Amino acid sequence: MFIEVKEVWKIFAVFLSSKEHYPSLQARSMTRLWTLALLVVLAGCGNTPSISNTQPASSTPTHTRSATSTPLSLPPQVATTTPTASGSTSGDWTTYHHDNSRAGYVAGTLDPRRLTEAWNVHLDGSVYAEPLVIGGHVLVATENDSLYSLDAQSGKVLWRTNVGTPIPLSQLPCGNIDPLGITGTPVYDPATNLVFAVAETSGPSHILVGIDASSGRMRVRRPVEPMDGDIGTHQQRAALALSQGLVYVAYGGLDGDCGNYHGWVIASRTDGRGALLSYRVPTQREGGIWAPPGPAVDAAGHIYVAVGNGAATGGTWDKTDSILRLSPTLQYEDGFAPQQWPQDNAGDADLGSMGPLLLPGGLIFADGKSGLGYLLHANGLGGVGGQAQVTSICSSYGGSAALGTHLFVPCTNGLLEVVVGPGARITRGWQAPGQVNGSPIVSGHTVYSLDRNGTLYALDSDNGVVITSQPVGATSRFATPTLAGGHVYVGTMTGIVAVSIA
Repeated sequence: MFIEVKEVWKIFAVFLSSKEHYPSLQARSMTRLWTLALLVVLAGCGNTPSISNTQPASSTPTHTRSATSTPLSLPPQVATTTPTASGSTSGDWTTYHHDNSRAGYVAGTLDPRRLTEAWNVHLDGSVYAEPLVIGGHVLVATENDSLYSLDAQSGKVLWRTNVGTPIPLSQLPCGNIDPLGITGTPVYDPATNLVFAVAETSGPSHILVGIDASSGRMRVRRPVEPMDGDIGTHQQRAALALSQGLVYVAYGGLDGDCGNYHGWVIASRTDGRGALLSYRVPTQREGGIWAPPGPAVDAAGHIYVAVGNGAATGGTWDKTDSILRLSPTLQYEDGFAPQQWPQDNAGDADLGSMGPLLLPGGLIFADGKSGLGYLLHANGLGGVGGQAQVTSICSSYGGSAALGTHLFVPCTNGLLEVVVGPGARITRGWQAPGQVNGSPIVSGHTVYSLDRNGTLYALDSDNGVVITSQPVGATSRFATPTLAGGHVYVGTMTGIVAVSIA
């Protein structure tokens, strides 16, 4: 295989685009870039990597609630072919909405004239989590407690690893996913080449697994249970996050808010050893951290979460209906709540339905069920009523995207552009047709979003005009696309679809 000079120039173009949006990149990045380009050219002269197809034996994990337990014994692994190549690249999509800011932005992709289906693969369960893309492989988690690796160009299954038995809805006190397996978007760690996911398994149990992205072999397996309350009423819907050698796992409750549950963030070392770290929202009940984007993480490792409604409807603020900042070791540092938090809690009109979006200049955008959008200062969230600005935006669920100071918010009545600035100001921009309200991503001058009927739309980011669209099949309410290598990948209720950009 030979890589032409023009391919190296594409890498350089991505660098220039990244530098425009992230001016803090230092000059030495240029040297590293050309080094990378040279390595790519040399690597192009090598052989195409072989593929693997492993299906390790599954087992039902032992239930435990210990916060300091060592990893469980791993089930037997059976490798049937040679492992695939490993290692992430600059074009990878390693976490929900691409990076820890949850901005859903990727540089260097052409704007489409049309979208066409490239391949469609049925898997062993519904896909609620956002797909990841690592080194030309698409990593997908299903509600059957399986993780897959597929060839990004052909959709060929390279390996599948099942990690447990999912929980039938009939065995849950409430909920809306049947069966309940892996719901939260996994996260990939380039330092260990492991993809981490949390599987809900019969027991009930919540099991953190670390799967080798090359071979599908299980390297880490341990319980990550909330430390109190009813284990069976806690649901792991939020995306996982990775920072400073720790995997962060957030919990809320099942749809219907039944039982005794609390909002939690739990952290495990990526080697699966040592004591778990944890933070519990200090409310009597509820206060779930369930929005699909999960925790956002800044450059210093601080964790930001959106918390839902809690038990208190008056008196002292119980840290619910909020945006909270936690230290890397999950100590509470700061928080924000609307002035009307008691009314929000009483009326299920909280901020917990959309994840916080980290913006340049130390700002945070937050929205939720009430219809109000808030701009916050990350280094001083402001406590109750301490926002930098609040304005009427929309009722929002899922995860927003950002292209510089232009935000794209998944409003229930249609995707909405929100413009930040000058200064700490937010104003409304264009709005897409009402049915196009899925959690968006953005690249170039194109915003990609799904509608309620399972159609993927490409919209002009300047004015919201629909450029083109492509049916992908039924999706979950919170499905969000992934963009890599000239394809958009969408998890569906039957598997995954790849859509080509042309």
